[in-house]
Amino acid sequence: MNAVEALDAAEGTTCVVGAGGKKTTMATLAHALERAVVTATVRIPIFDDWVSRVFVTETPGEIVDEALASDDGDWPLGVVPEREREDRYYGYELSKLDDLAARDVPILVKADGARMRRLKAPSTNEPRVPESADTVVPIASVHVVGEPLSDDLVHRVDEVSALTGLDPGDEIGAADLATVLASDEGGRKAVPPGATTIPLLNMVDDDTLKTTARDVAAEIHDRADVSRVVLAEMRADDPVVDVVRN
Repeated sequence: MNAVEALDAAEGTTCVVGAGGKKTTMATLAHALERAVVTATVRIPIFDDWVSRVFVTETPGEIVDEALASDDGDWPLGVVPEREREDRYYGYELSKLDDLAARDVPILVKADGARMRRLKAPSTNEPRVPESADTVVPIASVHVVGEPLSDDLVHRVDEVSALTGLDPGDEIGAADLATVLASDEGGRKAVPPGATTIPLLNMVDDDTLKTTARDVAAEIHDRADVSRVVLAEMRADDPVVDVVRN
């Protein structure tokens, strides 16, 4: 199974949240799809180098319509509302994404931030997932298992502590990682009714981590009604390591 199939991203709107591989996951999907639109509802680092073109526009639907009509093969394309500073763009209001969802093209959305950490739990005002989302992919790096709960690896340590019962400095276990991803106040927060949640355990880059990731996947299935958990190394040419079904 390839990444597009595993993450159910062939059509509709796919939102990625969490930490430990949002950018690489979006880039992998964008390049695996024949046509794709890349955008965000939160700030997004400059991504011009992994799409064919980026449009800074308040009318993303019109841009996508023109691209679909011309069908010049110049995909994937990015749409953003404004450049905030040299290294990042702003994201759109949710209503813009609901409008984009009417287009017959896969849409990939960065829906929260993580400050380059490998695990996170959301704050009160995130994630920013549009009602039109078809799939939500909460991501975490399996590398955090066995590591201490600290700011070095985890964004919003206090929120992770509240979900798991861990204190700062405690070792993160497979069950703790599963708890964060499975919680409706964690990885499944703000998932619209009818949308599919597909947790992604990233950075599974050796056999030991594969075993650990399978343990985490089993714990997720114990906690949440999700059809599958995807194990991946999104930097690899063939990124899907395993798909653990319920």
